Amino acid sequence: MPEKLPYTQNRELSWLRFNDRVLEEAMDATVPLLERLKFVAIFTSNLDEFFMIRVGSLYDLSLVNPESVDRKSGMTPQEQLSAIYRAVRPLYAKRERCFYDIASQLQVHGIHYLRFKDLRPDEVKFVKQYFKQSIAPVLSPQIVDTHHPFPHLQNKVPHVVARLKYKGNETFGCVPIPSVLPSVLYLPGSTVRFLTVAEIVQEYLDHLFPGYTCVERVRLCLTRNADITTDEESVDYFGDFREKMQKVLGKRRRLAPVRLELSGVISPELEAYLCAKISLEHHQIYITKAPFNLSFAYELGGKLSEARRSLLSYPAFTPQTPGILPPQEKMLRLVQREDLLLSYPYESMNPFLQLIKEAANDPAVVSIKITIYRLASKAKLVDYLCTAAENGKDVTVLIELRARFDEQNNIDWSERLEEAGCTIIYGFEGYKVHSKICLITRREHGTIRYITQIGTGNYNEKTAAMYTDLSLITADQDIGQDANEFFKNMMIGNLQGQYQHLLVAPVCLKSTLLRLMDEEIAKGPRGRMCFKLNSVTDLDLMEKLRDASQAGVEITMIVRGICCILPGIPGETENLHIRSIVGRYLEHSRVYCFGEGASEKMYIASADFMTRNTERRVEVACPIYDKRVQEKIHHILSLCLQDNIRARILEPDGSYSHVPGGEVPIDCQKQLMADAIDASVPVEGKPTLWSRVKDAFSKKKS
Repeated sequence: MPEKLPYTQNRELSWLRFNDRVLEEAMDATVPLLERLKFVAIFTSNLDEFFMIRVGSLYDLSLVNPESVDRKSGMTPQEQLSAIYRAVRPLYAKRERCFYDIASQLQVHGIHYLRFKDLRPDEVKFVKQYFKQSIAPVLSPQIVDTHHPFPHLQNKVPHVVARLKYKGNETFGCVPIPSVLPSVLYLPGSTVRFLTVAEIVQEYLDHLFPGYTCVERVRLCLTRNADITTDEESVDYFGDFREKMQKVLGKRRRLAPVRLELSGVISPELEAYLCAKISLEHHQIYITKAPFNLSFAYELGGKLSEARRSLLSYPAFTPQTPGILPPQEKMLRLVQREDLLLSYPYESMNPFLQLIKEAANDPAVVSIKITIYRLASKAKLVDYLCTAAENGKDVTVLIELRARFDEQNNIDWSERLEEAGCTIIYGFEGYKVHSKICLITRREHGTIRYITQIGTGNYNEKTAAMYTDLSLITADQDIGQDANEFFKNMMIGNLQGQYQHLLVAPVCLKSTLLRLMDEEIAKGPRGRMCFKLNSVTDLDLMEKLRDASQAGVEITMIVRGICCILPGIPGETENLHIRSIVGRYLEHSRVYCFGEGASEKMYIASADFMTRNTERRVEVACPIYDKRVQEKIHHILSLCLQDNIRARILEPDGSYSHVPGGEVPIDCQKQLMADAIDASVPVEGKPTLWSRVKDAFSKKKS
């Protein structure tokens, strides 16, 4: 049995600590109230996905290979599951306290989350009428007896269940809440008053089972294992991949249960019945009085006046146009003169979209090739790619249909692109294509010229305003030739291509990272490494980081989420320093830096330090050669490392502590917003946000 490494921690417990950090933001009194409620909603949806994917995969592993041991923690799958279920219980209590504290404070501002008992008589009348007219007609109540088998409880669908009596006999009743119904009902009136539809159904359950006496009732929500991969479907790449993905999505809805949430304590009889029917155990049950689904948190702002909304929300911010972009100049011409780095969400994605739009209509453009992992439900990018194909350009789109929980959206987009004449490919069996790369090929005076875009985040116009990411656009022909080689390899299914500048997983990214780390190790205490990542789980990379620390190399890491390597372990990782930032925006960019000064080697990448990224996905890291772009990235990293508001330090025991406050409070995200405003370009006929702020200050002084 392999020994647990002294400087590592369990992946799943590390993730739970990260999600606890998200909940900390919800408890921070300096964060506006509606934003605090959104953090509770993010914590909740994060936990849902954690159970569906991570707990689901451990459940599968416990059945297939129960004796396997996680080297990072020395735990078997079952031991990990037990530790997870224990660790989650106090988080539920913390979430509930946090939710009701925020709900109480929101009442002062005219926003009231209600239980049925809180309703005024006139509201009870309104709710009852709404139930009869709009809710009851779409419900499908069911009993369980010899002719009615126990129903299949769908994943993450709220149900109201009950113990019922009829003529002295007891039976079980179940009412699923269909998705066609809203999750909450807003009551008429001048203030925002609402309650969940599930609670309304629970209150009027007697109306759904006439003749029965309700002995006990409760709301529940079941979470099922959703860790389905296409490998399980024996994907035949010569068949219809889209059709097979549809089957995968259907199968996901019926997998084994991993968690049961209840709205209140139930009798031992009902618990025993549910556990037997659903195949769950007591430790997998969580009781929460807070709503199972908090998606309504994102709707509340739209119910308020602008003044009230601004009081309870973050100050409005619009992604800015970078100052180096002259008005009216074409992007195609500009990026051939100098590299451009866009820093989302502080800067807008529009310059990149404008580049694709221009390329779609430029007679000199021969082809556009792009990899797509996630897209927004409405995407200008798709419109421009379709236009390019319709204009006779060779448009190739490698779209990943296995982007978890975005599968259907990507299936729909692939059909639209194909109909417009784009060439669609789906990647590789056993390897997701997670890279973010786009290549525009132009023929100028008989010469082929490349423009390449490589980023750390998806081509998703919605998340580009919510996630921090970096997007490099360059006319460097060496990088362009590598990008062209990359797409050639993707078209013929070759994962073993050779590249001179780009680091491409699974072929050379990891081996190059290890080699670059070795170069810093050879420098001893003069060695320097800095990384900004979402997650760190790859054992080979962690062992090399430990070796570097032991050699005296100073290593600084900004890791938002999972971090299986522990800093500050005597004799192991004493020269390793790690911090995490959770703030208004989701920190998502990946940056690798080796060395310092003129000899520094810097990359931006789509890959985290996770084995799935380095060995089981197609990823791309791009070197940064332009000194101005390097300076811009250094500025971002420096602000992250100076942050003493949102940043936390990872301690040797895996816990997080506040960064000691300095003389000047620094919130890196706020500062980067201010920097973007300072460097913004006025949009013709419309003042920038910065000019409006200055005008407001001038009026105030006068």
